[in-house]
Amino acid sequence: MTKITVSPAEGTWSVRSDDGVLVESRNALSLVEDDMGFVIYFPRADVAMALLERTETTTESPYKGTANYYSYIGQSAQIMDVAWTYEDVTNPDAKAVEGHLAFYDTKVTIEQI
Repeated sequence: MTKITVSPAEGTWSVRSDDGVLVESRNALSLVEDDMGFVIYFPRADVAMALLERTETTTESPYKGTANYYSYIGQSAQIMDVAWTYEDVTNPDAKAVEGHLAFYDTKVTIEQI
């Protein structure tokens, strides 16, 4: 059985693209799955949702459920499937991240500031 731990992410976290800041949050959550590194999840209220557009992409996690994806639509670029969200988390240990967004650190800069 996979062990999932969700806890408040300490401090302020941000997500930036080449165009600017997409997220700045003191309310982020850190999710750790087994021995893998942590993933930061941001509440939608802290995300510039006007810059994101839902895509048709979905993936399945046996431990969290169906992930839905968003692309960034910016002034100078589009970044396809840059963020994902679980809208109906199937594992009680991960339920806290339901509706939050996580971003690919290979596509944008995610940092504690």
